[in-house]
Amino acid sequence: MVTKTIHEHRDQMRGGKGSAEMYHVIPKDSSSDTVRLFSNIVLNPLSSIGRHQHVGETEPFYIISGEGLFQVNDEPAVKIGPGDVCMIEPGDYHTIENTSATEQLSIMALIYKK
Repeated sequence: MVTKTIHEHRDQMRGGKGSAEMYHVIPKDSSSDTVRLFSNIVLNPLSSIGRHQHVGETEPFYIISGEGLFQVNDEPAVKIGPGDVCMIEPGDYHTIENTSATEQLSIMALIYKK
């Protein structure tokens, strides 16, 4: 079976700045009991996903391209780039920001129940 990704444009994602393009590998309305989201999230220049919490879910981010800042809970923000993996464990708060004024930040995101 072959499926196509579904594109979704989001402004101020989770209360963040700017906009993002989401390319859903698994449709959001999929009937999976374990996976809630599997998407390529592309943060446009100077855009971010606002601080939010995952309850009962784990979310790894794999950075495909671009650079930015990642913060989990109250820890200091960390510079991220291609090849980095950011882990969000159940109960964690997190935010991610594209710090470039010209380049996009491309992330592969998977949200699953733990």
